[in-house]
Amino acid sequence: MSSHDVIAVAERARAASHGLALATRAQKDAALHAMADSLLAHEAEILAANAEDVDRAEAGGTSPNIVDRLRLTPERLAGMADGLRDVAGLPDPVGEVVRGSTLANGLELRQVRVPFGVVGMIYEARPNVTADAAGICLKSGNAVLLRGSSSARSSNAAIVAALRSAVEDAGLEPDVVQLVPGDSHDSVKALMRARGHVDVLIPRGGAGLIRSVVEESTVPVIETGVGNCHVYVDRAADLDKALAIVLNAKTHRTSVCNAAESLLVHADVAEAFVPRVVAALQDAGVTIHGDAAFQAHDGVLAATDEDYATEYLSLDISAAVVPDLDAAIAHIRRFSSQHTEAIVTEDLTASRRFTAAVDSAAVLVNASTRFTDGGEFGFGAEIGISTQKLHARGPMGLPEMTSTKYVVTGDGHVR
Repeated sequence: MSSHDVIAVAERARAASHGLALATRAQKDAALHAMADSLLAHEAEILAANAEDVDRAEAGGTSPNIVDRLRLTPERLAGMADGLRDVAGLPDPVGEVVRGSTLANGLELRQVRVPFGVVGMIYEARPNVTADAAGICLKSGNAVLLRGSSSARSSNAAIVAALRSAVEDAGLEPDVVQLVPGDSHDSVKALMRARGHVDVLIPRGGAGLIRSVVEESTVPVIETGVGNCHVYVDRAADLDKALAIVLNAKTHRTSVCNAAESLLVHADVAEAFVPRVVAALQDAGVTIHGDAAFQAHDGVLAATDEDYATEYLSLDISAAVVPDLDAAIAHIRRFSSQHTEAIVTEDLTASRRFTAAVDSAAVLVNASTRFTDGGEFGFGAEIGISTQKLHARGPMGLPEMTSTKYVVTGDGHVR
């Protein structure tokens, strides 16, 4: 594999994107339904390919948590197909008028949504992302170049083959969905350096992957996903609500970016709440890395700054007692990845101060961090959760997968 191979794929994607930008919603939705049907029609081939990946991962000593993210089942494949159908049911963002007016000189001004063009996806393990990204990019009028991890190469190849045949059968150019050739880092590097051929890169994975893409890419990058998410239990919290929220945020699903990784408790309620939450978390199998107040309880490990900065993605959580709301905000500012933070409180003033002072993509009041999700927000689908501030922030649905342009209509106007 050479950089020329990656550029060749990108050029085919660019050519295909021109036709896709002109496709009607009906054409795109028909392709999405065909893609869903094709996944199910090729279930045997896809699951056999996935079994190869899983066997290879297990033989290589990959952690069970990562193997589970890699594994496909008939139920998970059906969920991927349902996801494509759900995207077909969403409004088409392309052509939406963001704003418009008639200027004083009579010119008609409209700002409309348009596709990026060619989107590169660099992601780890989860082969369901292959279908999700292809569907969301197609609906938003973008060609997509998919570079999954080598651990899922057999699965991704089988999935993309099924998707491309469906796109072609639906009358669209199959090169709107392509795998980036190669398994080495060289192919990733070539994609990251394909400025002028690829319009935007979206990495999905761990902190190391995202940092590498951001630092090495010459193509514009939308950062997604690293989630060192906090739950702060305020002095005015309903402690029953707080316990339920902490348990849900930490244990509902540990391997996702919106799982809680750190717990902060106001000193005024620590005596009442810390014993309860320690017992509940430990009963759920969670290892607590805590400060002195938490270490007073059996089984709690001593927390370091590294613990407070860690996105565990496992049954681990860092924990500390803070003297007041401002100390909680300061802790979050220091250690947060600016993904999602939650406050549990019945004090309106405290919640307003927290939501104003905490600078993260999503800030929740009396709700689990697990709600930071495109589906839960009612977007119907998401390509990822952006933790940056330019273009898009938070769950990225179909509108966030577009740019805009101005269409100006005159009647012989000259300046």
